[in-house]
Amino acid sequence: MLNRRNFFKGTGALTVGSFFTASCASQSENPLFDISLAQWSLHKKLFAKELDNLQFPEFTKKTFGINAVEYVNKFFKSSEKTYLRGLKQRCDDNGVQSLIIMCDGLGQLGDANDNKRKLAVEKHHTWIEAAKYLGCHSIRVNARSKGTYEEQMERAADGLASLSQFAAQHNINVIVENHGGLSSDGDWLANVMKKVAMPNCGTLPDFGNFKEYDRYKGVKKLMPYAKGVSAKSHDFDVHGFEINTDYPRIMKLVLDAGYRGHVGIEYEGKKIGEIEGIKMTRDLLIKLRTKLSSKYSA
Repeated sequence: MLNRRNFFKGTGALTVGSFFTASCASQSENPLFDISLAQWSLHKKLFAKELDNLQFPEFTKKTFGINAVEYVNKFFKSSEKTYLRGLKQRCDDNGVQSLIIMCDGLGQLGDANDNKRKLAVEKHHTWIEAAKYLGCHSIRVNARSKGTYEEQMERAADGLASLSQFAAQHNINVIVENHGGLSSDGDWLANVMKKVAMPNCGTLPDFGNFKEYDRYKGVKKLMPYAKGVSAKSHDFDVHGFEINTDYPRIMKLVLDAGYRGHVGIEYEGKKIGEIEGIKMTRDLLIKLRTKLSSKYSA
């Protein structure tokens, strides 16, 4: 098992930051995985009006050298085509790819009330159409519900299946994050995926949202359905490693599952600023990518 101790044996005295030099170029040279930025990593700046949603793609490219972004719907001033056109133009002008819109506040897709569940599904339609227009591959949704373990599973699967049918008409995926409630139980969410059993319905495993459930077991359970990965980070040691998650170990689980898509940075720490935290997470992922490329590219 690859872990921090074994990783240091192979990296000598090199620091995480020393690997950033070739990071931007490597994304166009068939890297083991690409790196994207989840907009929530900058939520303090966005809520403080220091950064606007329309500025997010250019800011991401110029500040971090990252050319792929994942949005949060609450930071959009509108879902109308005029607004989306301006955002898409900003992406095109800066060579930034839009990947995911993370959708919150639209009702419970597993609501115990059939009419409310149907309404929640319909409220997500707008964001599926927006994701399609921007060139995203997915919207991220929540699988919240109420009732017994089995009842919540049935209700969430029903809402997700209905939404995925609509999304399939637009070639968009519906992906569920372990994001509180029973969705933070890897077994429960994996079983929901089995019940939905649709190719465009999958997961977005988040390294830090499993609560009491073992995060390594959770990632392993959800990776077979993953269409994205959320690299959650909070705090780092003096070597640049995340102290809450064994990144070498968890990234091995991601890669062992055959995943080669984008890994999205989602920094939520408080001890250092958002920009520094994002950069440290980026540098850690780059270091891991460099270390693991020979093993997984062979």
